[in-house]
Amino acid sequence: MPQSLSSQTSKTSDAEVVICCHGAGGEHPFAADASGPEPQSRTLDLMDVELSADLLLPMNAIGLVVFVHGSGRTCPPNRLVAQALARRGLGTLLLDLLTETEQRLDNLTRELRFDIALLGSRLVEVVDWVDRDLALHSLRIGLFGASTGAAAALLAAAERPDRIHAVVSRGGRTDLATVVLPRVKAPTLQIVGAQDPLVFSLNFQSSYVLRCEQRLEVVAGATHLFEEAGALGEVARLAGEWFEKYLQMELVTL
Repeated sequence: MPQSLSSQTSKTSDAEVVICCHGAGGEHPFAADASGPEPQSRTLDLMDVELSADLLLPMNAIGLVVFVHGSGRTCPPNRLVAQALARRGLGTLLLDLLTETEQRLDNLTRELRFDIALLGSRLVEVVDWVDRDLALHSLRIGLFGASTGAAAALLAAAERPDRIHAVVSRGGRTDLATVVLPRVKAPTLQIVGAQDPLVFSLNFQSSYVLRCEQRLEVVAGATHLFEEAGALGEVARLAGEWFEKYLQMELVTL
């Protein structure tokens, strides 16, 4: 694995592609933080279903990042990234877009995780639920999607352009949302591993269809699941900087 690599930038119509690097070893990016917020279990009462979620809400949170992933709120990489975002002052909501019964079916058939219309419509309802929650409604919302969850995130961003202020995809199948990509207004960051050629190709194609502010980051040495040393920490850094930039409320000076 390369220890250092100069950033390389190229332009593709409206997209910026950046090859970045991460080093092996060093301080672990997910060290426990005893002063951090305690997770809260929440039940989201939507129109026709109840979903389970875990909320991390730092004091004076600067925004709320909703995590979307086919394997739900228990996905270990997403939980680690959520902890890193919380240390930046970002609230995080990790949720299951599928019920327990639906999840058992999907574990056998793998079909519901590719039902982007279902996942996207559920996520839109989650955004509307946040708007009704007294503790969360004032926060700007960002979406963090992995795998097929990235497509659901982009669908929701297209449907709620006034509420979604940023989107980040981690190894995401953004190509599954091609039909709505031109409608997405939220600044969108796609993060892909350099050793994940299929998803890189699909993300690169998506970058030509998106019409919003966007960026494609390629993490050197990383495979699809970002299991290499330092790779997930790089994802957390990139996502944190993106959300900090676009979710913080602008200060109004008189």
